[in-house]
Amino acid sequence: MTSFDTSPQLNVWRALLALAVVFVMLATTGWTALRNQREATPLQASVTAWEHGRLDGHRLPDTGTGPVRLARFFASLTGAQRASLARRYPLAVGNMNGAPAALRYRANRAALRTARTQERRRLHDRRLSPAGQREAAARMHRYEDLLRPGRHILAFDPDGSGRVAEVFGDLDRAERISVVVPGSDTDLLTFQRTERAYTAPVGMAKALYRAERAARPATRTAVIAWADYTAPSGLGVDAATATLAADGAVRLAALVRALPGKTPVSLFCHSYGSVVCGLAAARSLPGRVADVAVAGSPGMRVESAARLGTSARVWAMRDADDWIRSVPYLEWGGLGHGADPVSAAFGARVLSARGAEGHSGYFVPGTASLANFARIGVGAYRSVDCAGESGSCRTGLSASVAAGRA
Repeated sequence: MTSFDTSPQLNVWRALLALAVVFVMLATTGWTALRNQREATPLQASVTAWEHGRLDGHRLPDTGTGPVRLARFFASLTGAQRASLARRYPLAVGNMNGAPAALRYRANRAALRTARTQERRRLHDRRLSPAGQREAAARMHRYEDLLRPGRHILAFDPDGSGRVAEVFGDLDRAERISVVVPGSDTDLLTFQRTERAYTAPVGMAKALYRAERAARPATRTAVIAWADYTAPSGLGVDAATATLAADGAVRLAALVRALPGKTPVSLFCHSYGSVVCGLAAARSLPGRVADVAVAGSPGMRVESAARLGTSARVWAMRDADDWIRSVPYLEWGGLGHGADPVSAAFGARVLSARGAEGHSGYFVPGTASLANFARIGVGAYRSVDCAGESGSCRTGLSASVAAGRA
């Protein structure tokens, strides 16, 4: 829900609640059936090729083997063998949880170059409408941006509106890892913005990475801008239901399980991204997730933080002028996302969001919201700025936790 900053859009939400049965039927039957009839995507084709491939006469491991076994497989290979697999199956390797991060970066660069070439051809295809040519140009330029030297693309899928994830910092050497989970209107073309940069995943993650380094320079950190799920577009039925969030939760949990090392992981979830994080926490988040922090949340699909069933600390914030506060915090007929995470009854640790303007200002440098995220990200829990004067969000934090060792 990153592109809507005005409360009149809430009328759409309320109308959707009133039409729950109709929309849920559409979302779960006809639309799904149409999607299932589509041809194989480029990523699916690459995975299929991997599954039928061989290396030095031996079959390659099943992509569903799990990140630990896949990591062992890649560790057993020579550098030349790993490079060969990245070259032959770029999309499969580039999106494979368990493959080394550096190899995924390499594979995704190859996949991006192929995608750029395809869009350049489409751009000059006279059969395309003017709108189609403009989209081809926009996607080509986005691929060129992602191919710039120094960018570390951890995941890339060109199908549909596109999915992508990028790493800032050294993922393999990080002592703390943060994952930014954005909300609606996030796709390949909105992954980064020149105007209002901090409303897009790249800007969010860059700002958080810089703030974490400033908060604790001696701590090696890495931040992932994670737009590797299909997010809702606008405030339609997809934003009011958990269908897309459920798939995103599975993908998010898989990402965390595959991250290198055993360092603590913190999730920073904005708007609809908090629905993704809530479902992931309630179902399958690994124990290494130390924190789940939500901002501008429409709900986490549970009635209280305790119902999330996670050992992670749960944090929440909402700026006073964020229109999301007027969303009905309920769940009925599959629509709505449950209780308000900043309410006292929910039980989260409520943080100050001072300085964040509207629904999309939480990662803007100079705000209390970004400073709080950074302190959580580096484990400096005792220095977070609570909402109100009581300091209750720091209650119960031990000295070891405050030092970031828990």
